[in-house]
Amino acid sequence: MPASTRLRIALVALAALTSATLTTLPAPAAAVDTATHTSVSGRLTGTLADGATWIADVPEDWNGTLLLFSHGFGPLVARNAPTEAVRTELLGQGYALTGSSYDPNGSMWALESAERDQFATLDAVTAKIGTPRRTLAIGQSMGGLVNAQLARDGGGRIDGALGQCGLVAGATDLENYQLDAEYTIARLLLPEQDVKLVRFDSPADAAATAGLLTKAVTAAQATPQGRARVALAAAFLNLPAWSPGKERPAPTDWAEQQAQQYDWFAQGILTFVEGGRYAIEQSVGGNNSWTKGVDYTRLLAGSQHAPLVRALYRTAGLDLRADLRTLTKDATITADPAAVRTARRTSSAGQGLEVPLLDVHTTADNLVPVEQESSFAARVRASGDGALLRQAYVERQGHCAFTTAETVAALRALEHRVDTGRWDAVATPAALQRSAVALGLDGAAYTPYRPAPLTR
Repeated sequence: MPASTRLRIALVALAALTSATLTTLPAPAAAVDTATHTSVSGRLTGTLADGATWIADVPEDWNGTLLLFSHGFGPLVARNAPTEAVRTELLGQGYALTGSSYDPNGSMWALESAERDQFATLDAVTAKIGTPRRTLAIGQSMGGLVNAQLARDGGGRIDGALGQCGLVAGATDLENYQLDAEYTIARLLLPEQDVKLVRFDSPADAAATAGLLTKAVTAAQATPQGRARVALAAAFLNLPAWSPGKERPAPTDWAEQQAQQYDWFAQGILTFVEGGRYAIEQSVGGNNSWTKGVDYTRLLAGSQHAPLVRALYRTAGLDLRADLRTLTKDATITADPAAVRTARRTSSAGQGLEVPLLDVHTTADNLVPVEQESSFAARVRASGDGALLRQAYVERQGHCAFTTAETVAALRALEHRVDTGRWDAVATPAALQRSAVALGLDGAAYTPYRPAPLTR
């Protein structure tokens, strides 16, 4: 299969996807102030000034809550729920659902328009259905970053926000840790080749780089020395050592941890990463990441996977310090300052919150590492709005791999915070798990968890 075809398939696949009280959270009240609502129901559609399309589903027994969904990276098509199962469940409970495509005329990294288009969608929908009793935002993956921006800027427009698997560390942190991993593969596994890592001219350019890097990782996996270097790249990529269909490796089972990190590479993660890089560069007008000035010894020291890397280097008889010195010495990639500024303006979050935000993440997310939540929380706390943020974790492998029950339980916790002005204990792992299980839907795996710092 041509590399460019694999890239398109990967992008489309992702788009198909972002106190100690233990009592079950009550379902939201169904009472609606009918004086502020019209009788419009069913599927509504429209087009915004920039060409973005929107859709809305309004049940006949609308409970007065409007949910604004921000979709993830991929084709710019309007969606109003994370999955069809969630959409069906929420409509059955009386919620109205809406969401936009974002501006379809530019990059799939549509952060230049997404927040604006989501607010415009609210205006368009409420003009047809009337003023909601409350409006809540939900976002997944790249849409989780949009969702965090809505929570930052949406006071008076939305009442609360629920993020899932959100890319909340922002575009520049994302591009930097991915570049560190790509550069490690290129420099240590393809030392004689000049591999293009940034400033892609086309999707084919990105796909060609993904093919080279993936082939290098596949070949390296056959030897102890290669596996050690693959583990080093995986550490910089913040790649989980737990892959789908496998039992979680023991804490010191270094060989199995590395094997499961390799599973993610074998499944084509670099094809997605390079395709995403092209889209982000297209959006921000250049390369917003760099290797020059990075101390790779210090970078590894801050990674939770450092013990794994050191163990494999010892087993392979390789000099880890020498490899890290080589990476630091030969790091010459610089960013385009204008692209960095644009990414900061359009593609970052955490500068504050105006409404309550509950972020939920799987503990082994291959595409948006759970460690992003650490960086985001630190930024929100630094802004002085830490009391508005809660974070919760689901013990599962994969990106945005949530059950319907987990989503509904998180939504009810957010509603409690919006209605009462207090989080109380509703966003604790035990309360969320109890609430999700009580729904009798498709199970839940909320767990106590504290993500490690993001390696970047």
